Amino acid sequence: MEEKKIAIQAQGVEKAYKLYDKPSDRLKEALGLSRKKRYKEHYALKGVDLTVYQGETVGIIGTNGSGKSTILKIITGVLNPTRGSVQVDGRISALLELGAGFNMEYNGIENIYLNGTMMGFSKKEIDAKMDDILSFADIGDYVNQPVKTYSSGMFVRLAFAVAINIEPEILIVDEALSVGDVFFQAKCYHKFEEFKEMGKTILFVSHDLSSISKYCDRVILLNQGIKLGEGSPKEMIDAYKQVLVGQYPLPDENEEFMEDALPVNTKVDTDTNHGINAEAEGLNPDLLEYGTKAACIEEYYVEDDAGRHSSSIIKGSECTVHMTVRFTETIQAPIFAFTIKNIKGVEITGTNTMIEKAFLEPVEAGSVKHIAFRQKLELQGGEYLLSLGVTGYENEDFKVYHRLYDVMNITVISDKNTVGYYDMNSTVTVTDRA
Repeated sequence: MEEKKIAIQAQGVEKAYKLYDKPSDRLKEALGLSRKKRYKEHYALKGVDLTVYQGETVGIIGTNGSGKSTILKIITGVLNPTRGSVQVDGRISALLELGAGFNMEYNGIENIYLNGTMMGFSKKEIDAKMDDILSFADIGDYVNQPVKTYSSGMFVRLAFAVAINIEPEILIVDEALSVGDVFFQAKCYHKFEEFKEMGKTILFVSHDLSSISKYCDRVILLNQGIKLGEGSPKEMIDAYKQVLVGQYPLPDENEEFMEDALPVNTKVDTDTNHGINAEAEGLNPDLLEYGTKAACIEEYYVEDDAGRHSSSIIKGSECTVHMTVRFTETIQAPIFAFTIKNIKGVEITGTNTMIEKAFLEPVEAGSVKHIAFRQKLELQGGEYLLSLGVTGYENEDFKVYHRLYDVMNITVISDKNTVGYYDMNSTVTVTDRA
């Protein structure tokens, strides 16, 4: 078996910034006028290891301030690490701060040459790509005008066109695929897919979890400068959602869990589902659950249009998602929710009782509620995953009482699949014209 070649390798990368209480402290230290330490260190990255193999598309996700952009800037050489090392094998094009290298007094053509040269390309190489760049940017005669006269949309279009069309061996992308209008975004994603098909190495940072799930072979999760884990897009997206509500076990020195969190990959006792055949029902024995348990989902199942418990639903028919919730504490305004994802982890649809304005009441401790979501299912034929949740707000703080990710699979049976996730059920007429 051929050994994979490494395109990017970061080992023990740390990035620390000095934070001063006041500007005069910075000045005193710079001039050597103070013997005592007048700053605090803030670590944007703490001992991060990262390996990307040639031909891989690797995503990095995390909350704001987790160090995603910092690691990309270190890899591209924009920043130097405080500690650790980075090796890169291949020519990089980075979609980071689009247009950061543009001279506002130069026109578009001049900036294409300037930016391309800064990336390490020769004039001959830029000449060969000029038509592709201008066609992709599609800003017309404005390319001959100073870029200071451009609208913000035209500016990023040109910057993106330069970065993406001078074909690199490694593409670094930081939230750059959402620039411009919807048509330009579609063009950007198409180019991105072309890069993937060509076997280019891609390192991709985005808050768009659907794009992460769709394009990435592997995902790395960062939080507060620490690498929490890496794995399949689905695994890391589920973990990221726990981080968002403060219920993910952080790998600190004491390995302590966040307050009120459940251990990751805790299994739900499927016996509570009244002896239902787990395999026939499509129940997942290895589902992910967490929450404070102030309310617990004790039972769940899907019912077809004939009232039978079933994980197989005929496309276009009605079905009902059921769950039973027991309250161990009084909750002022619980929210009951379900979502349906495809097998890649992309959330396709879902709703909750707050959105539907179906239940906005307090519930006393000891109460048991049965919730039923009934709808016509117009998803394309295929396999899907159902997730359930009970959440709410306490003094404006969002609380997760119980979440069950991927509790069961739903098979949609169809003899007609159209384009995309949903069937629009178009009525088509074809007539002769005189």
